[in-house]
Amino acid sequence: MILRPSISSQMLHICRSSSSSSLCPSLIPPLKHSLLFSRFSFSIPLRSFKTRSFGTAAPAAAATTTAAVDDDKSGSETFFAGENVSWASLGVSDLVARALSQIGLNRPSLVQAACIPSVLSGVDTVVAAETGSGKTHGYLVPLFDMLCRSSDESGASLSDRDLGKCRRRSLVLCPNVMLCEQVARMANCLLKENGQPLLTIAVVCGRQGWPVHEPDIIVSTPVALLNYLYAIDPERCRRSNFIRGVKYVVFDEADMLLCGSFQNQVIRLINMLRFDEKQLSRMKGSENENTVALSDNDHTEPSREEDRGTQGDSTLENDEDSESDDTIETLETEDQNVERKDWKRVRKIYERSKQYIFVAATLPVNGKKTAGGILKRMYPEVTWVTGNYIHRHNPRLEQKWIEVTVDTQADALISAVNHGYNSALNSSSGITRTMVFANTVEAVEAVSKILTGAGIECFRYHSDSSLDERTNNLLNFQQKGGVFVCTDAAARGLDVPNVSHVIQAEFATSAVDFLHRVGRTARAGQPGLVTSLYTERSRDLVAAIRQAEKHGLPVEKAFSRKRSFRNKLKKSGLRKTSAQYSSGEVVA
Repeated sequence: MILRPSISSQMLHICRSSSSSSLCPSLIPPLKHSLLFSRFSFSIPLRSFKTRSFGTAAPAAAATTTAAVDDDKSGSETFFAGENVSWASLGVSDLVARALSQIGLNRPSLVQAACIPSVLSGVDTVVAAETGSGKTHGYLVPLFDMLCRSSDESGASLSDRDLGKCRRRSLVLCPNVMLCEQVARMANCLLKENGQPLLTIAVVCGRQGWPVHEPDIIVSTPVALLNYLYAIDPERCRRSNFIRGVKYVVFDEADMLLCGSFQNQVIRLINMLRFDEKQLSRMKGSENENTVALSDNDHTEPSREEDRGTQGDSTLENDEDSESDDTIETLETEDQNVERKDWKRVRKIYERSKQYIFVAATLPVNGKKTAGGILKRMYPEVTWVTGNYIHRHNPRLEQKWIEVTVDTQADALISAVNHGYNSALNSSSGITRTMVFANTVEAVEAVSKILTGAGIECFRYHSDSSLDERTNNLLNFQQKGGVFVCTDAAARGLDVPNVSHVIQAEFATSAVDFLHRVGRTARAGQPGLVTSLYTERSRDLVAAIRQAEKHGLPVEKAFSRKRSFRNKLKKSGLRKTSAQYSSGEVVA
């Protein structure tokens, strides 16, 4: 935020913090230049926002429909939908609604009220909403509803039985094992009145193999799924049946799956699923279905023309967060046996038989190579459902900014952690959960040593820890509370309830990481506090973020997975503004 001379003294509180470093006279090298603490702390009070509910906007130029936000006169609710909105009014069956009530979900959130009708209508949907807004149940609820309804239907049409006796199933793709297991736990909580699960869920990743009994929903990482479909299924009998049976596909953390190291595997899976749709459409439209014979290659292998979105690297990479304990086998390059003429008949116009759902808390669209740009190009007719505060400041979130130096950073960190403990003494439960983020494994270890030396116990979470150690530390933090020191591996997807305080011991290097970090608190309608420690090097970045928060603007233009905020700010000419800010010439 950039301040002008006319700013009210009530809006900015400047307090001098301790500059002594007696508790930790020096830090180890990984923290020396990046941990962030100074003589001044800026505390900005919460701003009052009008309630903004979801609605459906007019179709955009790209033929997409966006569920956008509208002002609401009631003025207080920022998470739940209106009292007149119920699960039944969204089209959810009584069976699923009762299961939701049993776990305390009596009302849908704003995001759920917007996306559930879209998913139930059968159209491809993008759900882009802020963290902690209820996106996971936003896609699980309609999936459960559609799968439960289909299982109750008596039989299938003659053409469906002739074309393949495959069970309808849903596929949920996540970037790592921890998120896969979390989604499965949330799905397994939806029970019938007799205590039995509504649907069967299977996790295929990490140490879990392919399920013996066919489940209704499979949750997997792209790497693990391709590994099981190819390397461990040389005769392809599983592959063709699986692809044909998948009717609903969810991409959780879609911005991460569609970019970076996941992109090749995800695009390949999309092409396999689309090719099956086209082959099935051709079979249904054929005058004589008996003359059409599909080989296993036809089910799963798209032509080279359709596969042009991939980069040709067929080796499955071992992701540190998802498959650290697995041996990923190299996929064999297979011949493309589909003739060009046959492909052209089905590639342009075909009957859809699968539904695609993309879910993300950050979805940059500025550029063809961003996740949003890729989605608009691949799915031009998709329906977009966007949250009230995606890429924006959450009004339930209080932010505290502390500029630090090498000499003051340790004291400021300890003071910020102790502030969380003091807040817990005033709470009814007496339990506090504080997450402390650092940028590297070495920095996490250094922060842990500082806190331990000050008598503060903490849990560590980073990629160098084993999967068992990470799982146990996360479970202990969820159950017992305390301090959780972690890298950005814990910033995405993991739902730890009632985190009251997030501390950035090192400032985030990108807008995406920043938004996911602060999104660990102020979730599901609860308030939260974020304390960001930053050095002089990050001053211009902090000024830009605070300015966006002050005016309720998104920080989407600063998004980049490969470049830091600083590089973006250099291009936009904010160096001059930063110089005015540091010299005391504040502009509003």
